[in-house]
Amino acid sequence: MAGIHRERPGAADLAAATDTSAIPLGNHIWMSPGVSNSYAVATDEGRVIVNSGLVFEGPLHRNAFAEVAGPTRAILVTQGHADHWGGVNSLRDADTEIVMHRNYRYWRDDNERLMGYRVPKTSFAFQKFSDAVLEHFKTIDPATIDFSFPEPTTTFDHGHELTVGGRTFELAWTPGGETTDAVVVWLPEDRILFSGNLFGPLFGHVPNLMTIRGDRYRDPILYIESLNTVLAYGPRELITGHFAPIEGADRIAEEVTAMRDAMQAVHERTVELMNSGVDVYTAMREVTVPQHLDVGEGYGQTSWNVRAIWEMYAGWFQHRSTTELYGVAADSVVSDVVSAAGADALVEAARARLDAGQPVQALHLTDLVLAAEPQHCAARATAADAHEALLADTGNFWKRAWLNKSINELRAHE
Repeated sequence: MAGIHRERPGAADLAAATDTSAIPLGNHIWMSPGVSNSYAVATDEGRVIVNSGLVFEGPLHRNAFAEVAGPTRAILVTQGHADHWGGVNSLRDADTEIVMHRNYRYWRDDNERLMGYRVPKTSFAFQKFSDAVLEHFKTIDPATIDFSFPEPTTTFDHGHELTVGGRTFELAWTPGGETTDAVVVWLPEDRILFSGNLFGPLFGHVPNLMTIRGDRYRDPILYIESLNTVLAYGPRELITGHFAPIEGADRIAEEVTAMRDAMQAVHERTVELMNSGVDVYTAMREVTVPQHLDVGEGYGQTSWNVRAIWEMYAGWFQHRSTTELYGVAADSVVSDVVSAAGADALVEAARARLDAGQPVQALHLTDLVLAAEPQHCAARATAADAHEALLADTGNFWKRAWLNKSINELRAHE
């Protein structure tokens, strides 16, 4: 059977919350779509919210859930990224229980200490979300928004259970998710599982073990074990962080098994190549997901996961050169290289590589020239053309965002 990623929306379809009513999913569950969806589960004693969106989306989700009888008894946060906890302060009532995994503080602290680094490294890929925030701020007074982190009232280690209005909610730690405080929420009577972003924003795709925006490495073994947790529940309905739920126990099991087996194969082959003595770049080129596993690469990418696995085990030193041990980058001597070889000659060589179908090799050469002569017109044009060639050959969200950013910068002065 073709992988489910072929029929579900892609990263380009992700969108911020709007001021619209929640969508009924059945089983007394409502969805309010957003950067990450927020869900309301009705009980006989009020609603339970699963995730809350970004901070500016909180009031929109609250309005969306107005028809779901309150008060809000609990808000369950499935991971430490801001699109899961940001709207809590808008959605909570006076006595709302806020439940997070005990590791939440590590991700809260990471977000705070690295704000100046991560925001610019992320914004290039999420411009439409930034635009949505600015548009929303035109309709309200931003001073009325509570940007503070919502400290949980309840934390747990491996598992936690609560019953509200006759409905049981079981939370299980899945440390192989996007953050090490990731959890899933199981409704045993209905066999419904809320997975948050355990699978990333796109279900049926390989995960990002390390995003290019900059984040902590995800452990592939923990990811595999976390998917086994999902399989052990045997859900008949899987409600993820984005887009419509996945229906059918057999289809869910088939897809989750494929994602698990894909990571298992990539991990095992990477370790095998590490032990064989090849370098990380060879491994990045050679390791692929087995052909019989139809798993997408629209958000994560296998070659990046290979490098993440390699560096998780072996660190940053590649045993290639003494220069790796010192804080002197290769571009400190590019002016010498360009002076000796000639900028025009290097660009000519780059163009030849590009014409031969080797755009990355072409970029290695134009990088030398542009480090020494940033405004070299022919180098900029060749580099832009190389990026265009790479763009035509990928559907990956992060890669496309980076390539488009680079093309715009290179062509800015044409």
